[in-house]
Amino acid sequence: MADHYEVSEAGAQALGIPSLRWAEPPEGPVVVLLDQTRLPAEEAELVCTDVPALVQAIRTLAVRGAPLLGIAGAYGVALAAARGFDVDEAVEMLAHARPTAVNLGYGVRRAAAAYREAAGRGGGPQTAAAAALAEARAVHAEDIEASARMADHGLALLGELLPGGGHRLLTHCNTGHLVSGGEGTALAVARAAHRAGELRRLWVDETRPLLQGARLTAYEAARAGMAYSVLADGAAGSLFAAGEVDAVLIGADRIAADGSVANKVGSYPLAVLARYHHVPFVVVAPTTTVDFETEEGADIEVEQRPGSEVTELSLPYGQGPGEGPGVGVAVAPVGAQAYNPAFDVTPPELVTAIVTEAGVVSPVTREGLVRVCSTSRWSKSRSGNGMMAE
Repeated sequence: MADHYEVSEAGAQALGIPSLRWAEPPEGPVVVLLDQTRLPAEEAELVCTDVPALVQAIRTLAVRGAPLLGIAGAYGVALAAARGFDVDEAVEMLAHARPTAVNLGYGVRRAAAAYREAAGRGGGPQTAAAAALAEARAVHAEDIEASARMADHGLALLGELLPGGGHRLLTHCNTGHLVSGGEGTALAVARAAHRAGELRRLWVDETRPLLQGARLTAYEAARAGMAYSVLADGAAGSLFAAGEVDAVLIGADRIAADGSVANKVGSYPLAVLARYHHVPFVVVAPTTTVDFETEEGADIEVEQRPGSEVTELSLPYGQGPGEGPGVGVAVAPVGAQAYNPAFDVTPPELVTAIVTEAGVVSPVTREGLVRVCSTSRWSKSRSGNGMMAE
C-alpha cells in the first residue's frame, strides 16, 4: 500500500527532500520516496508500507535510477522482514521489477543474504529483520561515498581531457541526487565542475518519451544554480555541428564485461555523434553497475515499456487538463503502434572512459574493468553479480 503526502511546490527555493528514506512511524516501518513522477510541478512523498507498493513505484518510475534502485531493493527486503511478510516472495518481486538495471538485483540480494545469514545462525525474526535493515543502510552509505568519489575522479578526468575549464557538457536522462543516496553519477561530475567554476553550460537533453531530462535534470540544475539549457533530443546533432559540446556525460544501468553500456534510450546516438565530432563520451557509474556475468552488450536484456509512453505525452501531476497524476495527452492517432525500448546499448569502442568510484577505465576494455574493480572496495559477491562491499 502506498500513500501520497503533499509537501510543497517545487522550485529553486523549495524544501529539499531525500529521494528515499526509511522511517518508523508508530504504525510500523515504511519506505518513503520522493515521487519523481510528480516533479517538477510538486514535491510529494510516496509512502510504501509493503513490497507490492514499492514494486509499483519502481515500475511506474516514481523511484528510478540505477544506484537508487539498488538502495530501494535493499530497503524493500528490510521492509518485508520488518513487517513479517514472506521475504523470499519479496526478493522475487523486487529483483524482477525492472530487468535492465543490475543494481536493483544487487541491493535485493545484499539485504536478503544478510537476512538469511542472521536467520541461519539461529536468530529470530526480529534479529534477521534487523540484519536486513543494517545491510540496506550499508548499501545506502556506500552509494553516498561512491557518488563523492566518482565526482572527484570525473572532475579530474575533465581537467585532463579539456584543459582550461569553461566546460560545455551535454547530458542525457537524469543522473543526479534523484538517482542516488548522494549527488548521483554523471550529474555529480557536472556539479563538481560547477562548484569549481569550470562549468560554462550544461546542455540537458529532454529525454523522450518521459522527459527525465527536462523534468528532473533541469529541476536539479536549477536548484543547484547551474547554467543550463534544455534541448530536444533531436537537436543534439546541431549542437555538435556548431562546436558547442566539449564532452558528453551519461550514467549507466548495466555495464557488460566487455564494457558495453546500457543506458537510457538515446544514449547510443549521442555516442555516435560524439565519435564523429571528436568529442569525449564519458560514462559515470559505480562498480556495482558492472555486471561481469553479462559477457557483452548483446546479452543485456533491454526493458520494453508500454507504447502509450510514446503515443501519449505524459504530464506531471497537476499540469494537464484532467485530474490526478500521469495525465496523458494523445500525440498519435488512436491505435498507433509504438516501439519503446527503455534503454539502448553503446559498444565500448565508442566510450572514451568509464568513471567509477574506484578510478577511471580508459580505454574501455574487459581487462581494464577487471583491474579497476579488483582494486576497489568491492570483492567477490554473495549477491550474484560479482561485486559486493567488503
